[in-house]
Amino acid sequence: MNPILKKVLTWLVLPAIIVVLVYTIVQSIMQPVNFNKEKAQREEVAIQRLKDIRTLQVAYKGVHNKFNSSVDSLIDFYNKEQMAVIMQIGSQDDSLAMTHTEAVKRANKKITAAQLYDMYLKGDKNLVFKVENKIAVKDTLFNDRPDFCIDSLKYIPFSGKTPVLMESIVKKVSGVDVPLFEAKMPYRDLLKGMDNQLRINLDFDRRDQNKYEGLQVGSITAPNNNAGNWE
Repeated sequence: MNPILKKVLTWLVLPAIIVVLVYTIVQSIMQPVNFNKEKAQREEVAIQRLKDIRTLQVAYKGVHNKFNSSVDSLIDFYNKEQMAVIMQIGSQDDSLAMTHTEAVKRANKKITAAQLYDMYLKGDKNLVFKVENKIAVKDTLFNDRPDFCIDSLKYIPFSGKTPVLMESIVKKVSGVDVPLFEAKMPYRDLLKGMDNQLRINLDFDRRDQNKYEGLQVGSITAPNNNAGNWE
């Protein structure tokens, strides 16, 4: 072999090949690692959104005695409706206040919580009772979340505004009508734009384990107390 060609192969070509091989090996190792890292980040956002849907569904059921099958309707509920909030006035550990309250009730056996609340507002602070108030849903839920956006609730994160899949039914369970709902975010939408083959493999593994290929809260087939499949 030509000595010059030999030197070129030894000092330039072979190291370049080695670098390419090492890079390829590292990439093959890091590809699933990076996939799982981004998957976890996206799941964190999606889980919070599903938890918010669950919170609204439970509040909606408290008002309407059923769940809703439309995220748009849940958004309207949040923006336009009211829900009952139980307020505890006074402390049951305050024996003097309890004694005073019992005396007031004995003096007027038909007195209502609303009337007690009116007395309280007028200055009688030694009363102990519970009163139900109607408060706008949007003034009650998610107040501790300055970044909360109700309009984004209907979409699967990172999907390009693909709607969340949601259903609700009333099902007989042990002879009793039980309202049920479920909300789903398939991985094919949640992981959109990521490595498609790894996503296909993930879906296959989930099906093989008889698990839903994505994130889900609640179930219309098997009552689960509105649990999420990440819990």
